[in-house]
Amino acid sequence: MEIFLIVLLLLFIIGLSNMINHFIPFIPVPLIQIALGGILAILPMGLQVPMEPELFFVLFIAPLLFNDGKNVPRKALWKLRVPILLLALGLVFVTVLVIGYLIHWLIPSIPLPAAFALAAILSPTDVVAVGAMASRVKLPKIIMHTLEGEGLTNDASGLVAFKFAVAATVTGYFSLAEASLSFVIIALGGLIGGAIIAFAIIRLRVFIRRLGMEDVTIHMLIQILTPFVIYLSVEHFHFSGILGVVAGGIVHAIERDREQSPTIKLQIVSNSTWSVILFILNGLVFVLLGLQVPGVANSIFENAAFNNMEVTGYIIIISISLFVLRFIWVLVAWWTGWKVKKGMVKPSLKAIGIITISGVRGAVTLAGAFTIPFALDDGSPFPERSLIIFIAAGVILMTLLVTSIFLPVIARSKEEQTGENKAEKEKRALIQSHSAAIKAVESSITNENREAAIRIISKYNVRINQAHAAGSQKNQLEIREKENKIRLIGLEAEEREIMKFVKAEQVEHEVANLCLEHIRRMKMAVTNRKKYRRLISFLMFKKLLVMSSSLFSSKKRELIEQHKEGLHKIIAMKVKTAKAAIREIKEKTNPDDKGISLIVIAEYSSLISRLKRETKASKGHEQVNFERDLQYTAIQAERDEVQDMFEEGTISFELAQKIRQHINIREANTVDESSYGS
Repeated sequence: MEIFLIVLLLLFIIGLSNMINHFIPFIPVPLIQIALGGILAILPMGLQVPMEPELFFVLFIAPLLFNDGKNVPRKALWKLRVPILLLALGLVFVTVLVIGYLIHWLIPSIPLPAAFALAAILSPTDVVAVGAMASRVKLPKIIMHTLEGEGLTNDASGLVAFKFAVAATVTGYFSLAEASLSFVIIALGGLIGGAIIAFAIIRLRVFIRRLGMEDVTIHMLIQILTPFVIYLSVEHFHFSGILGVVAGGIVHAIERDREQSPTIKLQIVSNSTWSVILFILNGLVFVLLGLQVPGVANSIFENAAFNNMEVTGYIIIISISLFVLRFIWVLVAWWTGWKVKKGMVKPSLKAIGIITISGVRGAVTLAGAFTIPFALDDGSPFPERSLIIFIAAGVILMTLLVTSIFLPVIARSKEEQTGENKAEKEKRALIQSHSAAIKAVESSITNENREAAIRIISKYNVRINQAHAAGSQKNQLEIREKENKIRLIGLEAEEREIMKFVKAEQVEHEVANLCLEHIRRMKMAVTNRKKYRRLISFLMFKKLLVMSSSLFSSKKRELIEQHKEGLHKIIAMKVKTAKAAIREIKEKTNPDDKGISLIVIAEYSSLISRLKRETKASKGHEQVNFERDLQYTAIQAERDEVQDMFEEGTISFELAQKIRQHINIREANTVDESSYGS
């Protein structure tokens, strides 16, 4: 029961981290998850989740790398094989040598073999962390593919070097020739073994399908078990399980491309299932990392044998050295390649800087450090084991912080650095959000709602054309403010028109109150987004209650007839108020703002035409519901796209708020129409 509660708590932390990142997207999710994990470990709850390295590699690293291998662009990696191998092999061994001597020089109490072991476990970059960091910025494809290829392969080289260094420390014996030969055997064995097992599993799935067993559950279960079977099988023969799952993923990708008649249902279930699994595993990796940090830190900070400032200084020096060495290696390798190979693009310092800063260390480093034995062959304690683990954890946090701060700065385009072309940026954002709405509606089209979908898509196409036209205008903020003022003029005119009919007793109070409520929603949409969102949520909840209660009413037909009668009265009142708003806007708008006022007047005119069609029953009740539901789908797609652009750093917070405000206005109209038509 205790393990179950711990798992639930960790899953809650993962969900909470993504909610926090939704509001502060400039802080990467891995850092938030590490921080929440650290807070969870500090709280007096008695929560202890020990790091079991072997289980960690099987449970987390195997499926994550298998998925990366399955989705990695193979052609791009083959073209970039030379730089990837230089990073995944050459830089790893240079790091072991250079950083190993540096660590031994800084901390003489760590013997040279143990220093090599620490340098080896610090050498591999974390492909999961790199992907999380890179998602916030737009990296050139060639750089992103290089980083992905490096992350897929350098875990194996770093861990193999680490194992030999630890063995040399424990036994006191090391042979470079034996180590080199063993590395080749372990790497090739892992690649070949993973490919063979993956091919055998694919043949098993094909055999099952030929027997007529198209059960999605069985095939999905085989898919989930595949990375674990490959990793454990390859490791059983003392080869590289990490390279095995990468090779297995690539083989599955090749087979997926060649498959002639894949089951559509299986593809849908597979994509959905793996997205959930990867989301959870990625989160757990960093939450568990955060849970280990307080315990690792306490073992050093509470030990009188260590000077806290000196130990912190070691972490800073080693982290900086790793970045400097990476920069020099990439610069020399790239520059040499450009000089030797004709036609190769001259390397830019910006590209080299991006690759350098992207050298994030992650959970593989800490998990590997925990595999260090407690004692040597002679029974003496492993030298400075706690300090080595602490330095590994500190370097992970240091590289994550440096990358999260400097990668967006280095990767920022010239346009973003100068802050120019704000109008163009807004135009692109509007077009992108409208296009996302169109895609969402298109994916929801059926034979029944096709007519309603075409109407909504045409509206969004008109808005895209308007955005193209408005994108070249200057002072967009001033234009938006003027537009909001004109809208408020129209809403106040509507309000006065209703009150005039109330005083003359020409309209029922219930009808007047419904119309005034809509005007209040529209004002909130224009002036106050937060209040508007709360009100919309309340109204939607209220409407659901009314609908559910009416379903069980014995007087349902009578209620429907009363609803229709009231609906006609509301529509008639709304047509009158819209006409009053048009008159008021025409009278009170300055000639300089005529173009802006025409946009608002056009919306009122469109509303009048739509309401008149309702009174003539030109559209069936079912079509009204179709259009309303599709409009909600489109609005939600717009909101999701705006949030994605904001989280990726494509648009600013102010621009996101501005676009959301216009979405709110359209949603207010949709809610108003649905209250008439349902």
